[in-house]
Formats: sequence, C-alpha cells, structure tokens
Amino acid sequence: MINNTLNPQLEQLLSEQMTPLSTADQNTIAEVSQAAPISALVDGRGLACPMPLLKTKVALRSMQPGQSIYVLATDPNSQHDLAAFCDHANLQLALNTSSVQGSVDSLEKLDTIFHLIITKTNGN
Repeated sequence: MINNTLNPQLEQLLSEQMTPLSTADQNTIAEVSQAAPISALVDGRGLACPMPLLKTKVALRSMQPGQSIYVLATDPNSQHDLAAFCDHANLQLALNTSSVQGSVDSLEKLDTIFHLIITKTNGN
C-alpha cells in the first residue's frame, strides 16, 4: 500500500523499481506498507554517498511516526550508511535489499539498485 500523498509520477517510479525484486522482497514490501504506509520516496540513484542519506534525513523531518520512506540508491556506501543511520537514530529498517537494473544482452551498463524501507518510530 503506497500512501496517496505520493504524486502519480513517484508512485509509477516506485512500482517500476519494485518489479525486478524477488517475490519474497515484494511480499515484505506489501507487509511493511500495510503496517506503515509508504509516504515518501527518495530517489538517490546516481548520487554519490552521502547525498542519498542527506535526502533521506530531510524527507524524514516531514514524516509522522508510523510512516515509511522508500529509498533507492546506487552507491554501495549509501546502503551501509543508511543502515548505520537507522541503527543510530532508532529507525526501523524494514527492507534492505538490492536488484540489478539493465539487461545482460544489451549494451546498457548493469546497475545495482539498493532498496530500503525506513519507518519513522515514536522516538525520532
């Protein structure tokens, strides 16, 4: 369940990015979003660390406890930094996985995309 506060373009982007994920990861996303609606999307693809983390911190400021944010990143350091930030700030990291974007038989470069769902808790 994606919160209706996402504009249609962001909702479409989120749906497209979730497609290559495994069925188990898609089920996890469905379960998490039932309990804590995804209210925001941070698209950190192509941004060097620490930009995805900084954009996530800014987005979290406007969220209420119990809401989730979906973060996309391509920098492997961002995955580690976001997980450490969640630990440090007592945020719930509900999903931390990756997918490969692109086609092996095309000339397009394959990119690993990291998918994280972070839920804001009462203490932050």
